[in-house]
Amino acid sequence: LGILFIALMSGYPPDLSSYLFGSILAVTKADLYLMLCLTLIVILVIASLYNYWKAYLFDEEFAAIIGLKRAFMEYLLLVLVAMTVVVLIRVVGIILVLALLTAPAAITSLITPSLKNRMLYAILFGIVFCMVGLWFSYTLNIASGAAIVILAVICYLFSYIANNFWKRFKRKSILQQADNY
Repeated sequence: LGILFIALMSGYPPDLSSYLFGSILAVTKADLYLMLCLTLIVILVIASLYNYWKAYLFDEEFAAIIGLKRAFMEYLLLVLVAMTVVVLIRVVGIILVLALLTAPAAITSLITPSLKNRMLYAILFGIVFCMVGLWFSYTLNIASGAAIVILAVICYLFSYIANNFWKRFKRKSILQQADNY
């Protein structure tokens, strides 16, 4: 159904590979304005309801006790995710949207426990992945969506390995300090 509606939009390339893998080079100025508007709406909603999001995401019972409408937050979250997917489909395609949504968030979960920092770092990583991935795409003459997502996944793998080494090093350091006492 989504592909049908996208196909009916003017200016969107009708070929299937564009839907599946995206093409940042085919993004028009109107698309950029739409993406900017949707991105600003998502950021404003998240920022204005940040404390409610914290309550809803970490403890639904507490959120209900303070009078937060759980159904409203759930539907709002679905709408925000849908808006984010609409923005990403043009750049990386339907297949790669999930990877670009999850890789920055997964990396930040390894770096910081703070929800606010996770959100900010995920945005920053997403921007960096898109910019550097686009550069790789241009330089190596490969699909832009694939370059962006492969970069994000490689960065996640390196972050995961580095995080495991860091934990192991910290654990050894703590054990050595305990042995010294």
